[in-house]
Amino acid sequence: MTDHALSTPLSVDREAEQILKAQRRRRIISATLRYGVLFSVGLVMLYPLIWLIGASFKPNSEIFAGAGFIPHEGTVAGYVNGWQTSTPYTFGRFFWNTFLIVIPKIIGTAISCTAVAYGFARFDFPGKKILFASLIATLLLPNVVTRIPQYLLFRDLGWLDSFLPLWVPSAFAGDAFFVFMLVQFLRAIPRDMEEAARVDGASTWQVLLFIVVPLLTPALISVCLFQFMWTMNDFLGPLIYISSVDKFPVSLALKLSIDTTEAFEWNRILAMSVLTIMPALIVFFVAQKYFIEGISAGGVKG
Repeated sequence: MTDHALSTPLSVDREAEQILKAQRRRRIISATLRYGVLFSVGLVMLYPLIWLIGASFKPNSEIFAGAGFIPHEGTVAGYVNGWQTSTPYTFGRFFWNTFLIVIPKIIGTAISCTAVAYGFARFDFPGKKILFASLIATLLLPNVVTRIPQYLLFRDLGWLDSFLPLWVPSAFAGDAFFVFMLVQFLRAIPRDMEEAARVDGASTWQVLLFIVVPLLTPALISVCLFQFMWTMNDFLGPLIYISSVDKFPVSLALKLSIDTTEAFEWNRILAMSVLTIMPALIVFFVAQKYFIEGISAGGVKG
């Protein structure tokens, strides 16, 4: 009886150890498979970008020789020649024009959409429901539908071949999606701090600037991020309203490098494409960090 009693706990310990080892092995296999699938899917999604960067360092004869992205004869001629462009201006001029469009649009969008969204979310006024319904209805309209009326309006105002057609709609909350997003965010924020500020004698604009805007930081970061990405990628807007080469953004400058009547250097186009997407990628990853932190802080404050 004594030997059996002593052996029983030992066998139980061995069985428990085997079970733990089996569970650990299953977790390792499961994690390996999970990360393997994620890595494979991520590689498939990112491979066009990886190929673009690698092909920008290849000579033209090597770019379409295979699907590999590692250049056999690396060269920076695409970046040097592409930066000079075939116009009297370097690519730096086109980057400068791009930021002349992007920065005012971001500032105008953030200010105007915040003011409009605050009015819809916090005040009652005649026709509020009709105006908000009209705002939401514009989200259902494709941009192509409004292109011709906008073009005729800006032509009559004498704004063609300038940045005004690209700036002014954003300065007057022309992006209904951002207004709707901020309205929904404001509706989730309690009004206690705003009412306390009004009791202390704060005006409506003071409440908006010092109480509401700090709470809106996560949503405002998203608005600015989306506006930056969409404006950097916008090709049709500048194509319609801007006709002078010295005012072209990078999206139109890339088109200048493509001459369908002659053979052209692909490495120049790919190199300038890499430089064009770099600001958007950098801003996206940097803003993503602050966006997550802002969401967490906003959840604690709310």
